[in-house]
Parts: sequence; C-alpha cells; structure tokens
Amino acid sequence: MTDRPLGGLDAVERGPLPSESGATSSFVSIEGESDHPSVAALRARFGSAIQRHRVSAGDQTVVWIDAAKSLEILTWLKDDPGQKYDMMSDVTGVDYGNGRPVEVVYQMFSTTHKRELRLRCPLPLDALEIDSVAGLWHSANWLEREVYDLFGVTFKGHPDLRRILMPQDYAEGHPLRKDFPLRGRFSRAEQTRRALAQDVERFYGAQELVEGGEPQQVFARPARDSGAEG
Repeated sequence: MTDRPLGGLDAVERGPLPSESGATSSFVSIEGESDHPSVAALRARFGSAIQRHRVSAGDQTVVWIDAAKSLEILTWLKDDPGQKYDMMSDVTGVDYGNGRPVEVVYQMFSTTHKRELRLRCPLPLDALEIDSVAGLWHSANWLEREVYDLFGVTFKGHPDLRRILMPQDYAEGHPLRKDFPLRGRFSRAEQTRRALAQDVERFYGAQELVEGGEPQQVFARPARDSGAEG
C-alpha cells in the first residue's frame, strides 16, 4: 500500500522532534558589558534592579529588570534626554510553564536616538501584578488589557482594566497560559450554551448599539423531507 502524503496535522500527532545535536542557540547570554548605550546607563542608575541582559536574534538587546522598579525605570527611559524611548511598540506576556514566572515584555523605540530596547519583568505566579505604563504611553492601554485578558496579569493604576478579546464574564481563565487546556476548561456544549446566552447590552452602551445598527440574524433552513422530489 502506498503511503499517503503527509498533511499539516500529521506533525501534531507525531509530537515534537528532538533537537538537532550541535544546534546553536539564537540567544547570546551577556552578563558583563554591552555595546548598547542604555544597558550601561541602566546599570549605573538602578544597580541591582537591572538583573541581566542578553542579545537575541543577532542585534536585539533584552534587559531583565525588577518588576517592583518597573514604573520608575520605564519613566526614566522615556524622559531622560540620553534615552528618550518615546515609542512603546508592544506590551505582551510570556508564560514558560512548569511553575516558572510569567514575564511582561516591553518593546520600545527611541525616534530621537534611532535605537530599540526590550525589557522583561518576571512575575511570580502567586503575584501577577505590575504597575501600568498607560500613563506614559497611550499605546500601552489596550496592550496591557490584552495581557490582563490572556495571561491574567493585573496592571496597577490602569485607567480601564477589563478584558479586551474574551467576554467580560468569561470564566475559563486566561487562554495564553500554559496550564490552559487546548479545548478550554468547559465542554463544547457548555461553551456553546454560554455563548448563546450572552446579552450584547451587557457589553455595549446604548450609543454603541445604535451606531452598530441592527444585529445580523441567521435563520436556519427547514430540513428537507427525505421523501420529497429533488
């Protein structure tokens, strides 16, 4: 019998492949000096709150910082004339699983000095909270809401911290956490029941409903009589 061509889902059934022996890592760990001007400046000003740094993907400098000092450090990086990181490109999260801390990741760019910097703040699983930077960069507002929604990180001082992708009454947890089941925590029947029971007026104001117009309605066709002519 001829073997069938392998499809995209066959790799899922086979499971992960072993790592190639001798493969080089895309990360270069650096604990000493750095060519990036902000790393030395951060160490000089904040000392032990700057935990370590690393070069990733060839030229991306990543700095791990103490989450308790995150707002102070990020404020300085935005306001100091030698730094001027005026653009917050992304705020996201990473969960490595196996009880390891969840990290909040900040990707910044300085349009003044034409350089980028990535900060990472490890948070213990029993204390997933950190100061909001939405007051420093407006772009962080919805990005922090996304991390709150999908990873369960609370951003202290956020002006409107609520879910942004999942319904406000979503009770299955945070979908990008490693302990989140692939199909969710509820059965498909329960998920469907909850979705159909949602009331849009609980999530949208009267003006938003007016601007959205009449909701689309889908009508099911009646089942055809199996004895009827085609």
